[in-house]
Amino acid sequence: MGGVAAITEPDLSTATTPGITPSNRDSGLVRVIGPVGLTAAIINSVVGSGAFLLPGAIAAGAGRFGPLAFLVCAVAMTPVVICFAEGGRRVPTSGGPYGYIEAAFGPLAGFIAAILLLVGCVLACGGVLAALGAAAANVLTGSLAMAARPAVILGTLALFVAANINGAATGMRLIKIGTGLKLIPLLVLVAVGVATLHGAFESNLQTPSIASFGRSMIMALYLINGMEIPLSASGEVSNPSRTIPRAIVAAMTVVTLLYVVIQVVVGALLGPSLVTSSAPLADAMARVSPALQVLMVAGAGVSMLSWLGSDLLGVPRALFVLARDGLLPASLGRLHPRTHAPHIAILCYGAIAAVLALTGTYVELAVLNALAIAALYAGSCAAVWRLSRRGAEKAGPRGANLLNFAGVLGIAGMMLVIALASWSEIIGLCATILAAILGYLARGLMRRGAAHSSGQPEN
Repeated sequence: MGGVAAITEPDLSTATTPGITPSNRDSGLVRVIGPVGLTAAIINSVVGSGAFLLPGAIAAGAGRFGPLAFLVCAVAMTPVVICFAEGGRRVPTSGGPYGYIEAAFGPLAGFIAAILLLVGCVLACGGVLAALGAAAANVLTGSLAMAARPAVILGTLALFVAANINGAATGMRLIKIGTGLKLIPLLVLVAVGVATLHGAFESNLQTPSIASFGRSMIMALYLINGMEIPLSASGEVSNPSRTIPRAIVAAMTVVTLLYVVIQVVVGALLGPSLVTSSAPLADAMARVSPALQVLMVAGAGVSMLSWLGSDLLGVPRALFVLARDGLLPASLGRLHPRTHAPHIAILCYGAIAAVLALTGTYVELAVLNALAIAALYAGSCAAVWRLSRRGAEKAGPRGANLLNFAGVLGIAGMMLVIALASWSEIIGLCATILAAILGYLARGLMRRGAAHSSGQPEN
């Protein structure tokens, strides 16, 4: 793995930013994630099973302009990517965007950011596990089918939990392998589609309304988000001030181009039937070869498994960093004595995802997930804008102006995405933020009560 280094104390670049105090929250972690690994992890987190299953939903709203929905979304995401790259350079700590927002606006804002990340990701993780269990049950009958569902859910989860407890290096090896296996069927789809259509990509899909196109943009954002997941492990990235910005830009460029081409190919191959297809990539390849259809179905399964690898690597670090900063029980901030992985946080996150998958309480909340991530992205842009103003003399006037411009555009773009949602969905987002605020205040009251009863000063 490129750029491996064993560092027990983090090299936070926040030390060079006025007004920001370096933290020891990453103490004990080992920086073993190099540029290739981080780039693969971001691609893996963004290109999930939705790439195989949701082009039909995009076409249902955007019609012939499905590829344009991705391009518009990519344009809206460009300033966000710039801000994430700068935030990762300035505050390369566990929790990813939590670190940027906490450094800029304080612990309450950071706590809200971490909760938005955790809620969206654990729901998605539970849903992916449930889908894998259901798929296993569907190919069996009787008691075997009943036993297969929990066995697949718990067995799959145990594999990735164990791999990540064994250390970030082990988790990254699984991610690299999974990302390569995931991209093979997608690249085959693109190559076969281009060869079959001989460059004639005309589609007779309908022209969408503005409202339906807006909904498709939200769905496109759902498909194109995910870079925040592996960035939660920034405390274990080697040479973070260089690795994080380069990995983000490279990965998001590849992902955007891939999504646009996939939407063009499946739209041209399936035409109007794309909007009703629940497995559009498999259906598109079925028109070329049954073997290619099987490859797409297998690719969707591999994609779900591979996505779990990035999720179990990155998101538990949000629990870990909240514990290290005194916002969650201290046990979640412990590290494994041999592997230096936050094993308690990984086990806790895995247990919550298992409960969601096994009880069937998971409900598809793609739009709410996208809105939560849009709010997280807007907060990250605002944080980087504020941090850049504090350190403007170090960035130079041109660099500071670029970051200010990117911050404002990023906030505006994400607010527009949220405004395109329904009122009930916006209320759901506000309820999530309110619950995070109440949880933070309750934790503060508990700590003050404990300090008062023990006669100790508050931290």
